[in-house]
Amino acid sequence: MKKLPFFTYSLIIYAGFNYSTLRAAETTFKAGAAVVSVNPQTFPVLINGGMTSKSADKVQTDVNARALVLDDGNPENRLAIVIVDSCMMPTELLNEAKKLAAKSTSISPDHMLISATHTHSAPSSFGCLGTDADPTYQALLVKRLAKAIIDAEKNLTPARFGWVVAQAPDHTALRRWIRRPDRLKVDPFGNFTVRAHMHPGYLSEEATGESGPEDPDLTLLSFQALDGRPIALFANFSMHYYGDSAISADYYGLFSEGLKKRLAPKTPDGKPDFVGAMTHGASGDIYMRDYSKPAPKEKPHDIHSYTDGLLDIAIKAHSNIKYDDKISLAMAERILPLNYRVPDKQRLEWALGVLDKMKTEEPKTLQEVYAREAVLLHEKQKTKIHLQAIRIGNFSITTTPNETYALTGLKLKASTPLDGNMTVELANGAEGYIPPPEQHLLGGYNTWPARSAGLEVQAEPKIVETLTQLQEVVSGKNRRHYIASRGPAADAIANSKPDAWWRLDEFAAPDALDSSPNHNDASYETGVAFHLDGPRSNAFCKGKDLNRSAHFAGGRLRSRIADLGNDYSASLWIWNGMPNEGRPFTGWMFSRDKDHILGTQGDHLGIGGTSGNAGKLVIQHGADSQLAGKTIIPRWTWSHVALVRKGDHVSVFLNGKLEIYADLPAKFPKNFKQIFIGGRCDNTDNWEGRLDEVAIYKRALSVAEVAKLAKLAKLAKLAK
Repeated sequence: MKKLPFFTYSLIIYAGFNYSTLRAAETTFKAGAAVVSVNPQTFPVLINGGMTSKSADKVQTDVNARALVLDDGNPENRLAIVIVDSCMMPTELLNEAKKLAAKSTSISPDHMLISATHTHSAPSSFGCLGTDADPTYQALLVKRLAKAIIDAEKNLTPARFGWVVAQAPDHTALRRWIRRPDRLKVDPFGNFTVRAHMHPGYLSEEATGESGPEDPDLTLLSFQALDGRPIALFANFSMHYYGDSAISADYYGLFSEGLKKRLAPKTPDGKPDFVGAMTHGASGDIYMRDYSKPAPKEKPHDIHSYTDGLLDIAIKAHSNIKYDDKISLAMAERILPLNYRVPDKQRLEWALGVLDKMKTEEPKTLQEVYAREAVLLHEKQKTKIHLQAIRIGNFSITTTPNETYALTGLKLKASTPLDGNMTVELANGAEGYIPPPEQHLLGGYNTWPARSAGLEVQAEPKIVETLTQLQEVVSGKNRRHYIASRGPAADAIANSKPDAWWRLDEFAAPDALDSSPNHNDASYETGVAFHLDGPRSNAFCKGKDLNRSAHFAGGRLRSRIADLGNDYSASLWIWNGMPNEGRPFTGWMFSRDKDHILGTQGDHLGIGGTSGNAGKLVIQHGADSQLAGKTIIPRWTWSHVALVRKGDHVSVFLNGKLEIYADLPAKFPKNFKQIFIGGRCDNTDNWEGRLDEVAIYKRALSVAEVAKLAKLAKLAKLAK
């Protein structure tokens, strides 16, 4: 069973709205759609999407531009959305197409959204990595994009609108996984920086877990004529691409044509054809293979069966949509200046040296590709990106010109002031991956400076904040603030009155908020990934909300608890990503001591490794020998652990059962209040995996209290 995302206001199936103040009672909502071929006319043509250049001399499946024009009766609000079967399209080309379309329509360029589907088997209109743009195809594409908008406006007709969000968890998963600290890979610049990378393999011994959450939302925006005739259906889904022979529209095109076959196989005489489209959701770190499961014995699907599965979900959800014809529109655009991560002097000299030795004009090796990219970023230095928010009734669309991580899309959904949101990426330009800042430290392909990933480290939070502000502009409402709901296990923690309680469900660093009333917030160090799946079901959150956790990858959580004495307790849920025989000590999850150096008075809790007690809980006091439990904790499973100290007596519990009991002297000095979660005080053998629902008490929990916390936690589906 795959995971579902959660928000306290999340939707599994949503139909209908309550527009109240958003109604446009005196106007008529209209929609018009059109499809225009963007097949190349000159062959061979360059194909984008690969590390090195390639070309194609025939069309396998048509590539198209699918346009939608909307009007609410206010000429200033008329807008266009165009989805193009392309890998990426540059801002300059799209601006030219918008200006050309504006000459023959009543739509201003800043009310046009043009986005690529990101098929890796389409003609190249954007130079990136080892592939240049095809200039002949670029000239054709500009005219075809303008024609799509012009044709869609001509087809405007009174319409009604509705939307729905269904779930497709078996069609999407994380492709970017965090590697073990002893399994780093070399980047194209010769450095061991690759702590996270794509496609680790099924249940890989090289990896500790996914680097972020997925988003299985399949969002459908449906437009019908007032008599019920389908006009258009624009879908949004987070899955990077399937892969097909060039030239091809990939699964995006198959899905779009499949919608037409299933919803509107015949067009009434004199009426425009129905237009289906799949927009590219936030999927920079997403692919269809679930590497958290064993490798399938047989190939699970091909591109056609994969697409048919998505269509089955879409058609079922579509039948639940309720429509409204009193729809108002709003659109806002902001241009955000950003810097590129340009090479330093040493990197630039390296790049120029590599290029001097190239035997061909086109780069052929990984080093040559990234050397050329370094020089190009040096020449560019900075850029300006176009960001947009659209409101259709009580639903919002946000856009990025980037390959956006699923986490970024979830942030925008969580903060939207409206009832729903979707992010359309690679819109209005192509500025490459925007990893959240913490992901840059983990390295990997998505972070290597190039036109495919060149923006500054802080680009993602700047983009998220800008888009959130734009949602406030188009809605006239303030953003929502994410607060996790509380299920019975979370209520049990709250009722036990902890002195600090970190749910570890944040979207980003640096603050871990204290969910107790005591305001003992903690701080994340670098080396932590956010918003991963925690223990599931209705144990920690209500309804269909999903509990979230943090994945520790070398960093720690740190806090100070005032007046923490000789009697105290720590309760936490653990998910170990390291093989139990992966290193001498598997990892420390809790530490109470001074920072930097292992002292003589601290308490430390972890899991042993090859040096002894592999996979078993281990308690250490000061520099004394370690005492171990009896039970081996399986990798990649959730367990509840509690450390209880009452004076000199220390008890350690695993899932409510006593594992370790020892007499360890408690002579803590005054103000011995430093707490570390996810690592030891001296930063040795820090935790590699997830932690969740950490609670600290200034008292010794009773056996019954520990048992109650563990019992309620078992309501969760603890195994991944």
